Amino acid sequence: MTSLEKSDSSVTNAQIEQMALELFQAHGVINYSFGFDRAIRRAGQCDYSKKRITLSKHFVATADLDQIHQVLLHEVAHALVGRSVGHGRLWKQQASLLGYRHEKLDGGVIAESSAKYLGECTAGHKHYRMRRPSSVLSCKLCAPSFSRSHLISWRAI
Repeated sequence: MTSLEKSDSSVTNAQIEQMALELFQAHGVINYSFGFDRAIRRAGQCDYSKKRITLSKHFVATADLDQIHQVLLHEVAHALVGRSVGHGRLWKQQASLLGYRHEKLDGGVIAESSAKYLGECTAGHKHYRMRRPSSVLSCKLCAPSFSRSHLISWRAI
């Protein structure tokens, strides 16, 4: 039984790391390491300069095994095609060959489940942070540059 065949919904970090290393080996991702990071707005990252793929510890705390597998496939595709490709045609082809389903993950869900502070602008846009901002911020969804008309008010959640 491979790590992908586990049906248990409580996946350990060790199982996730094993899954990542199995994918690296199966798809020829050479000299890459795997780890976890503290991101709250994205699920995974492929760091080309460090040759390291990471998953958000906040994402894995709320995701199921299939979602974790899909994000790993997404990042493995990045590692295989290289830095300059982005999410273009070549990356999409490679990701599809790996079995990636191109389903969108909502980073807001990750942020909402793990953030310690919630900010709202006058228009009701929600902003999430792990730490309370030390300076006054305005909503970039309402105005592209700082605007006193669109200040964000913060509260602990």
